Amino acid sequence: MIDTTGTAEERAAVAAATDGELRLHDLAVRASADGVRLFDPEFVEVGASGRRWTYEEMVAALPTLHGGADSPRIEVSALRGVLLAPDLVHLTYESVIAGRRARRSSLWRKGTGDTGWRLYYHQGTPVPEG
Repeated sequence: MIDTTGTAEERAAVAAATDGELRLHDLAVRASADGVRLFDPEFVEVGASGRRWTYEEMVAALPTLHGGADSPRIEVSALRGVLLAPDLVHLTYESVIAGRRARRSSLWRKGTGDTGWRLYYHQGTPVPEG
Protein backbone atom coordinates (compact mmCIF):
# COMPACT_ATOMS: atom_id res chain seq x y z
CA MET A 1 0.00 0.00 0.00
CA ILE A 2 1.35 3.39 -0.93
CA ASP A 3 0.57 6.12 1.57
CA THR A 4 -1.68 8.66 -0.14
CA THR A 5 -0.89 11.36 2.42
CA GLY A 6 2.08 13.66 2.15
CA THR A 7 3.31 15.75 -0.72
CA ALA A 8 3.39 14.70 -4.34
CA GLU A 9 7.17 14.39 -4.01
CA GLU A 10 6.83 12.02 -1.05
CA ARG A 11 4.25 9.89 -2.83
CA ALA A 12 6.40 9.75 -5.98
CA ALA A 13 9.48 8.64 -3.99
CA VAL A 14 7.57 5.87 -2.21
CA ALA A 15 5.99 4.77 -5.50
CA ALA A 16 9.42 4.59 -7.19
CA ALA A 17 10.88 2.48 -4.37
CA THR A 18 7.81 0.22 -4.34
CA ASP A 19 8.08 -0.27 -8.09
CA GLY A 20 11.75 -1.20 -7.78
CA GLU A 21 11.08 -3.65 -4.95
CA LEU A 22 8.33 -5.41 -6.88
CA ARG A 23 10.41 -5.44 -10.07
CA LEU A 24 13.13 -7.33 -8.18
CA HIS A 25 10.59 -10.11 -7.61
CA ASP A 26 10.10 -10.53 -11.37
CA LEU A 27 12.11 -13.34 -13.01
CA ALA A 28 12.76 -11.38 -16.20
CA VAL A 29 14.13 -8.40 -14.26
CA ARG A 30 16.23 -10.57 -11.93
CA ALA A 31 17.92 -12.24 -14.88
CA SER A 32 18.70 -8.96 -16.66
CA ALA A 33 20.99 -5.97 -16.37
CA ASP A 34 17.91 -4.01 -15.23
CA GLY A 35 17.90 -6.06 -12.03
CA VAL A 36 21.55 -5.31 -11.35
CA ARG A 37 20.94 -1.57 -11.83
CA LEU A 38 18.30 -1.66 -9.07
CA PHE A 39 21.00 -2.35 -6.45
CA ASP A 40 23.05 0.41 -4.86
CA PRO A 41 26.81 -0.32 -5.11
CA GLU A 42 26.90 -0.21 -1.27
CA PHE A 43 24.03 -2.71 -0.98
CA VAL A 44 23.94 -5.10 2.01
CA GLU A 45 21.30 -7.67 2.94
CA VAL A 46 20.73 -9.79 5.99
CA GLY A 47 18.43 -12.49 4.65
CA ALA A 48 15.75 -14.41 6.51
CA SER A 49 18.29 -17.26 6.70
CA GLY A 50 20.68 -15.00 8.61
CA ARG A 51 23.12 -14.85 5.72
CA ARG A 52 24.78 -11.52 4.99
CA TRP A 53 24.93 -10.60 1.31
CA THR A 54 27.15 -7.98 -0.31
CA TYR A 55 26.44 -6.23 -3.59
CA GLU A 56 28.84 -8.52 -5.46
CA GLU A 57 27.34 -11.69 -3.97
CA MET A 58 23.78 -10.60 -4.67
CA VAL A 59 24.46 -9.58 -8.26
CA ALA A 60 26.16 -12.93 -8.93
CA ALA A 61 23.33 -14.96 -7.36
CA LEU A 62 20.34 -12.84 -8.40
CA PRO A 63 19.18 -14.86 -11.44
CA THR A 64 19.07 -18.08 -9.40
CA LEU A 65 17.52 -16.83 -6.16
CA HIS A 66 13.82 -16.97 -5.27
CA GLY A 67 11.77 -16.07 -8.30
CA GLY A 68 14.25 -17.80 -10.61
CA ALA A 69 13.12 -20.26 -13.26
CA ASP A 70 13.20 -23.26 -10.89
CA SER A 71 12.22 -21.40 -7.72
CA PRO A 72 8.85 -20.78 -6.09
CA ARG A 73 7.36 -17.35 -6.71
CA ILE A 74 7.52 -14.59 -4.12
CA GLU A 75 4.12 -13.56 -2.75
CA VAL A 76 4.00 -10.06 -1.24
CA SER A 77 1.43 -8.60 1.16
CA ALA A 78 0.99 -5.61 3.48
CA LEU A 79 3.48 -3.47 1.54
CA ARG A 80 3.91 -0.02 3.05
CA GLY A 81 6.38 2.77 2.44
CA VAL A 82 7.47 6.01 4.02
CA LEU A 83 9.88 8.72 2.93
CA LEU A 84 12.47 9.10 5.70
CA ALA A 85 14.53 11.81 3.99
CA PRO A 86 14.46 13.39 0.50
CA ASP A 87 16.65 10.57 -0.82
CA LEU A 88 15.66 7.63 1.44
CA VAL A 89 12.52 5.46 1.43
CA HIS A 90 11.75 2.69 3.92
CA LEU A 91 9.51 -0.17 2.72
CA THR A 92 8.07 -2.94 4.89
CA TYR A 93 6.08 -5.98 3.82
CA GLU A 94 5.53 -9.67 4.34
CA SER A 95 6.59 -12.34 1.87
CA VAL A 96 5.70 -15.97 1.40
CA ILE A 97 8.15 -18.17 -0.50
CA ALA A 98 7.29 -21.87 -0.71
CA GLY A 99 5.09 -21.55 2.37
CA ARG A 100 7.75 -19.78 4.46
CA ARG A 101 6.71 -16.34 5.72
CA ALA A 102 9.09 -13.49 6.47
CA ARG A 103 8.76 -9.85 7.46
CA ARG A 104 10.91 -7.68 5.25
CA SER A 105 12.36 -4.21 5.44
CA SER A 106 14.09 -2.38 2.59
CA LEU A 107 15.83 0.97 2.36
CA TRP A 108 15.87 2.56 -1.08
CA ARG A 109 18.31 5.39 -1.74
CA LYS A 110 18.04 7.87 -4.59
CA GLY A 111 21.25 7.96 -6.55
CA THR A 112 22.87 11.01 -8.06
CA GLY A 113 22.22 12.08 -11.61
CA ASP A 114 19.98 9.72 -13.55
CA THR A 115 20.72 6.57 -11.51
CA GLY A 116 17.29 6.72 -9.86
CA TRP A 117 16.18 4.79 -6.79
CA ARG A 118 18.29 1.78 -5.81
CA LEU A 119 18.07 -0.83 -3.08
CA TYR A 120 20.58 0.09 -0.37
CA TYR A 121 19.70 -2.31 2.46
CA HIS A 122 17.35 -5.27 2.92
CA GLN A 123 16.49 -7.34 6.01
CA GLY A 124 14.37 -10.47 6.15
CA THR A 125 13.09 -11.92 9.44
CA PRO A 126 11.36 -15.31 9.49
CA VAL A 127 7.83 -15.49 10.90
CA PRO A 128 7.37 -18.59 13.06
CA GLU A 129 4.61 -21.00 12.04
CA GLY A 130 1.32 -20.72 13.90
